[in-house]
This record gives sequence, C-alpha cells and structure tokens, in this order.
Amino acid sequence: MFTTSIVRAAALSLVLLSSAARAENVLRWASQGDAMTMDSHSQNEGQTRTFAQQVEDALINRKPDLTKVPGLAVSWKLVDPKTWEFKLRAGVKFHDGRAFTADDVVFSFKRALMPTSDLKDLISSVSDIVAVDPLTVRILTKAPDPILLDEITNIFIMSRGWSEEHKVAVPQNYNGGEETYAVRHKNGTGPFKLDLREPDVRTVMVKNPDWWGLKDEPHNIDRIIYTPIKNPATRVAALLSGELDFLLDPPVQDIARIESSGMFKIERAVSPWTIFFGMNSGRVELASSSVKGKNPFADIRVRRAMNMAIDVNSITQRIMRGFAQPAGNLVPPGVHGYDKSIDTHLAFDADGAKKLLAEAGYPNGFDVRLDCPNDRYLNDEPICQAAVGMLARIGVKATLDLKPRTLHFPKVQTKQTDFYMYGWGTDTTDAHNHLYFLAAPESVSNATQYTDKTLFDLINAMAVEIDPAKRDLLIKDASTRLRDAYSYIPLYHPEIAWATRKGVTVPITLDNLPHFAYARFGN
Repeated sequence: MFTTSIVRAAALSLVLLSSAARAENVLRWASQGDAMTMDSHSQNEGQTRTFAQQVEDALINRKPDLTKVPGLAVSWKLVDPKTWEFKLRAGVKFHDGRAFTADDVVFSFKRALMPTSDLKDLISSVSDIVAVDPLTVRILTKAPDPILLDEITNIFIMSRGWSEEHKVAVPQNYNGGEETYAVRHKNGTGPFKLDLREPDVRTVMVKNPDWWGLKDEPHNIDRIIYTPIKNPATRVAALLSGELDFLLDPPVQDIARIESSGMFKIERAVSPWTIFFGMNSGRVELASSSVKGKNPFADIRVRRAMNMAIDVNSITQRIMRGFAQPAGNLVPPGVHGYDKSIDTHLAFDADGAKKLLAEAGYPNGFDVRLDCPNDRYLNDEPICQAAVGMLARIGVKATLDLKPRTLHFPKVQTKQTDFYMYGWGTDTTDAHNHLYFLAAPESVSNATQYTDKTLFDLINAMAVEIDPAKRDLLIKDASTRLRDAYSYIPLYHPEIAWATRKGVTVPITLDNLPHFAYARFGN
C-alpha cells in the first residue's frame, strides 16, 4: 500500500507540473530507485553520485564518454612522484553566494577521508592536502598513485562555511541511521541547484545561471524533476503517456514497444559494470544456515559448486533479453585492465556441482539466506528468484530476502550477510578500483570477507606501480587469482539502454550516471 501511494503521488505531481513543463524546459525523468542521501561523501553509490554531479563539481569532471576535463581545477601537474599541484578556477561561487577557494577543497578532501565517509577507501593513498594560496592546492600521497586523477573525479567539493553553519562538517553516518541537514540539502558549484528533496517521492533541481561551465556547455534545461517509480510497468506507462522525457532503466522486455511507439529513441552502450553474488567465506559459522560449527562457504569446493550451479547464459538471454553479456570475472569491459581471455564463467553443470558438494561433506546440500535488492539493478528481483531455483537443483536451499537498496546496502557494507547480490561499476575506469573494493580485507564493499595475502599484495603493488606493462601484469594476475578463488559468482556485465523523448538529447554515459549539463531540448 505504501509503495502504491508513492507511485500515485508521483504520478499526480507529474500531472500538476505539466503546465510548468510547457512554460519552460523541464526535463522529467524516472528510474526504479532513489538516491540514498544528498550527502555525496556519505555513500559511494550510483544514484547518489548521479544527483551529486548535477549540483556539485569535482576538481576534475568527466564528460559522458568518461574522459577527464577541468572542473574546479583548471590545470594540474606532478611536482614530485608523491605530490600533485592543482590550480583552481577563479571567480566561482557556491549556490548560496559564498566564494569558492582552496580552503573548501582542503575541507572536502579531509571530510571525504573521515570514518563515516564511504569514499575514504577511494582516496586512501592521500596522506595530506594543503592550500598553497587561495587558488592552489597540493595533494600529497603516501606513495606514487598512478590513478589519483581518476580517483578524485568522485570527490565532490562542498563549502566549508555552509557545512560548518549547518553542522555537517562530518559526513552522515548512513549505516548508523543518522539524519543530518546534508541528507536533504546540497550547496554546490555545479550546473543545477537543489530546489526540493522529498525522498522516494520527488526531487527537483533548477538551472544555476551562474555556473562557470555554461560558456562551454550552454545547456537549456531550466528544471529537472525526478520521480522514482519502482514498478516497471508503471515506469513504462508514465513514459508512453507523455509524463516523462527520459527513462534511465526501461525494462528490457518493453524496449521494443517503447521504440515502436515512434515518440522515443533507445540508446545502448556497454557499461563498465559487473553484477554478481558474493559468499561470506570469512565467518566461522553462517548466521542464516542450520549448519553449525562451520561455514560451507569456507570450502572452495562449495564456492566452486555454487558458481557451477548458476546458469549465467540463461540469465543474460531469458531475463536480461540479451542486454547483458555473461561474466566470469569481476573486471568488466571498458575498464583498463580488462582481459577477455580470463572473463570466462565456469560451465553450468548441476551434476558436477552436486558431486563437489558431496566431496565437501554436504551430500544433501545446506540452507542459506540470499539477500537481494529489489530496486537497484535492472531485473534484480527476477534474477535472484531464478538463482534460488537453480541452487535448489543442487540441494542448496536459498531463502530469498528482498529489500530496498536503502536497507540492503548497509547490510552488505557492515558485512551482516551470508550470501548477497551486489554490483560494482568503476569510479576510475581502472581495474584497481574493482579489485581493491571487492577484495581488500578492510573494504566496506568486500562482504565475502575472503582474504588472500598474495592477492592483496598484488593489489597493493598495482596501486603504486607506474610502469604500464608491469602494472598490467599485476592486474591480470590479481584478476585471475580473485576469479579462481570463487568467493564471488560473477553474473553479467550489463548493457545500458536509455529511453529518451524525441526532441530531447541526453548523451548516454558509460557509467550509467546521466549528467544533465550535457542534455538539450531541441535537435
């Protein structure tokens, strides 16, 4: 009933705003889930980053094809192997009129490194950041960091004065359930201002006429209205009825119908993402299983059997309708370090999986809970339902627990799960990002708790190796080693499909995070 009420309220708000949409260029869009918070340092999550990059800028921004371009920094240089210097853009103001200076950059990076920040691992190489003068900062790293420029594209700059005034100098403790002013408010330097935030109902942004980037990107979007619509059929109905201009995640089964309507265009691109299941092999005993005194996932034969039991070809063809390619590795295409030769999933073999379980001491299988989101990844719920059936064939009785992303992700990040669905898309276009976040023992995103010192040594080595050939070998060795540990069950690399009204242009982004500063009304 609650979900139905939200959808009805959202639909009503779209109708009421239709007259405003005709009076100005209002981009109305939807997808299945909302941002987790407006505090962009609190959560490193796709939809949260989507909202952040409309309102806030980083030192280095990205274009839709993910190439790096000057943001709040106009130039940068390497002073020595462990020191980068950035010259900042002059004359920039935050939305509340405060002047942007080096002090805000220092504040933002130090905030992003705080314990409650979900971005601290992303810039863990940073040892210090100092203001040289009001328009110059230096970032110091513990060791040479070959991908620092990529990493900092995700560190959005906040106003120190605004943050201190509203008592949000520390990032929101999302997993602790903290509510702060920054959860529903933003004050950036970006192309749009946050005008209204109603979580799970509606978010409205308005054009920032003073954005420093308008000279190069003179977009004509006056207002953006976002409505989360969980139900796939409702999203498509809203699109086809004219209530939406852009749909981020059209259901794959409806793409042909949307395209044939003649009102919309479908754009497609391979996304640098991998969707997978993770198995918690680090626990002494699984919390959700009747097996006591030991952990089935601690045995590689069990993990291998679980991989063999999942028919990824069936998932990609029947559920994803070909809008995905089977995955055997966690590093996806389009990411530096991807190697097609090791992106191979174990062949589907239920009988072979049963034999492995018997060898491991589980001839009758075992039971476990499968934690899945139902509003994050395209077709996440039906994929998890299919996996439950596939695992039943080998005697593994998986009880499915579906939850919204706002409840599911904290469970993963606090490692309070035995078996779970998750996805990872690159923040840096480099394989180190996937390998570190999904294999490092201290990473909040490694809920498998699988540890391998040799693997971690390889990941640490690639983080500081500046010789490209040597670094690529380290990436391949680490990718292969993680794949062959079978602590994860790679499912697929998704293909992005966006539905946009004809007469509106929203350039597709390879990370599936739309950036509306590049959108336009008109051909």
